[in-house]
Amino acid sequence: MELVKAKLITIITERLLRHEITDMIKLKGATGYTRSEVEGEGSRGIRASDFEGRNVKIETIVSESVADAIMQEVSENYFENYAVIAYVRDVEVARGAKYLRR
Repeated sequence: MELVKAKLITIITERLLRHEITDMIKLKGATGYTRSEVEGEGSRGIRASDFEGRNVKIETIVSESVADAIMQEVSENYFENYAVIAYVRDVEVARGAKYLRR
């Protein structure tokens, strides 16, 4: 089995951005994503209200160039006005063609 080097992007954000961010990552070249509801505590403390629902965690496995494009978009359009955390990790995946567009 051959493993392919890729990038795993994790974005944790307010629920109201879930569709906007998943649409954006697909437009940037991701072939798919996993999205789940999450909760936790960070620099802003624990959310005072669940009115909008829990935060969401969106993960996608992409090439380095797609990862760079997604992280740039998140940085430019979401960090300043929304509760968003984003990070990238190096991963090796089986069936790399499934995740990486050629």
